[in-house]
Amino acid sequence: MSYPSVYLPTRGRPKRNDEVPALTTIHDLSANENAYAPLPSVLEVVRAAGERLQRYPDRFCRELTASLAERLAVPAEHIALGVGSVGLIQQFVRSAAGAGEEAPGREVAYGWPSFEAYPHLTRASGAEPVQVPLRAHTFDLDALAGAVTERTRLVFVCNPNNPTGTVVRRAELERFLDRVPERVTVVLDEAYREFVRDAEVPDGIELYRDRPNVAVLRTFSKAYGLAGLRVGYAVANEPVAAALRGQGTPFGINGLAQAAAVASLGAEAELMARVEELVKERGRLVAGLRATGWTVPETEANFLWLPLLEESEAFGAACSAVGVGVRTFPGEGVRITVGAPEANDLVLGVAARLAS
Repeated sequence: MSYPSVYLPTRGRPKRNDEVPALTTIHDLSANENAYAPLPSVLEVVRAAGERLQRYPDRFCRELTASLAERLAVPAEHIALGVGSVGLIQQFVRSAAGAGEEAPGREVAYGWPSFEAYPHLTRASGAEPVQVPLRAHTFDLDALAGAVTERTRLVFVCNPNNPTGTVVRRAELERFLDRVPERVTVVLDEAYREFVRDAEVPDGIELYRDRPNVAVLRTFSKAYGLAGLRVGYAVANEPVAAALRGQGTPFGINGLAQAAAVASLGAEAELMARVEELVKERGRLVAGLRATGWTVPETEANFLWLPLLEESEAFGAACSAVGVGVRTFPGEGVRITVGAPEANDLVLGVAARLAS
């Protein structure tokens, strides 16, 4: 699968032009954003924090770190924060694989296709990306373990995987971890963990407790609906967590982001009720697409994957024509974020017309 040279995806938002005339509603289902705005209680906290914008934020994010430590039942020293999961991926690569003169010859391995930041940030650090093809749209952990060499410093396992939404389950993941040398850090990228309903998909936090080389990466961008504020976190044993903090940008997480994340953790029950509504919509969207003959791999994320190959661009264009932006990977497939019901209905209408 090919990507643009800059890892961030080209947004699929339709343009208002002669081909898409005067649309009154534009639904962007291209970036895996939450369909809901932040909770009113969270917005109120952000507004209050905005009155202190003349002050620097807490460089050490102490309140947020303490809240996460309590929520996850982990030592505060095992938590590192970053500017979204992307910022933490960069911190992982630089701390594990080095940068500049230290990095050449060192490798970072992962399944492919997966999150576009992996190759971009690996190359930016000077290390070498090792891409292992997916099998049945998900990580081939046997092949990934076989790709680990003396040069490997870091392995990413995206679970659920972006862009396919597929998962690796407990038994196969534990077998994989048993094969990886302890000198190699394995990052379980769980950006979409809150949307998982398969009981056989392990919680990475439980795995990290007994495995010093396992780290877990999560974000407030997806389930918590704070993508615009850029705050993510990692949980890892020392000295991995300390190395991550050492690579962070001082004052990198702004005061609004810290306040919103703390408030979101406090309103977690209400937020997770919204997540459950999105999971129900996911099931409806998948069922509707399959009912009209489309192949949809099982997904545990807030998006789904259509492996359309050469039909991908035509499907994306048809969605754009009705005011829906999706993420098209030419020659490979289409990723569709689960949106509000009216947006999902438009996708189902396009799918039904193209299938007829």
